[in-house]
Amino acid sequence: MNNPFAYNANQPHFNFTELQSNGHRRHYAVNFPIAFPGLYQESNMAEGEYFEVNTTHKLPLVILIHGWGDHSALPLHVMARNLSKNGMHSFSLYLPFHSRRLPREMKKRSPNFTQEEWFDGYRIAVTDVRQILDWAKTREEIDIDRVAVVGLSLGSFVGSIAMGIDDRINAGVFIVSGGNSAKIQQHSRFAKFRKQYRFEQKDYEDYQKSYEQYLQEIAVKGWENVEPARRVFLIDPLTYSYRLKGRQVLMINAVWDEFIPRETTLDFQKACGECELNWYPTSHATIWLFYPSIVGHINRFLRDSFTQSP
Repeated sequence: MNNPFAYNANQPHFNFTELQSNGHRRHYAVNFPIAFPGLYQESNMAEGEYFEVNTTHKLPLVILIHGWGDHSALPLHVMARNLSKNGMHSFSLYLPFHSRRLPREMKKRSPNFTQEEWFDGYRIAVTDVRQILDWAKTREEIDIDRVAVVGLSLGSFVGSIAMGIDDRINAGVFIVSGGNSAKIQQHSRFAKFRKQYRFEQKDYEDYQKSYEQYLQEIAVKGWENVEPARRVFLIDPLTYSYRLKGRQVLMINAVWDEFIPRETTLDFQKACGECELNWYPTSHATIWLFYPSIVGHINRFLRDSFTQSP
């Protein structure tokens, strides 16, 4: 199977519209053509927002990726403003699953997408992140050797895949995240989610056996050199976690997460080399009750990570 995230990294064409500016930063709406055609033509433009610090020096870039639901982008927009105060540019990406990018046909059925639509969405989202890196390399104000990704829930899946694939990302922060998508589906405590995506037990056992064998093979040969038994393996964060060993990774998770089972969080942490993991006494949806603590921790982690970057 060909690498689904391969694309021609041509000179990126990003369109900017200034939304707001002050003495400290400028805020832009941004769009750009995606790297390859998606299933629906109306989704062939990516969208995001760029928060540029007013500076004459090269500063780090943080790519922010929201979770499921438009509302999940809001805390990351607030975080972007905080990052600018701490001397970091940020680019907040709208996922292909956000309403402003979702095709009309998929909006009617959301979140009941086909396997092909889920795969295409992940493929586009991961490549969007890589195109942002292509663009960042052309910018005088960005230090391309200091780039991080911060993902929330679904965004953490996308961000960790992108980091595993692309070494240009120096640090990753993954909030309410885990690995092994089938295990998440099978053991999630969120009733609607479990009802919609749960496997029959025999199918689940077969899936896990096949996936475990795949993980063992790619650890030796590399994910690009092993044919997956199921294409869905290529959009699972756990597939790329072995490539995060020795790199700067922070996980922030909820003790009573109703979506992400604790075991899948620990699976991912172990696979990426026992990265730093912080638990907050909250649920998946209420993690932002601890916003000041979380943002302070992220700022410290990024500052330390960028100090260690080449």
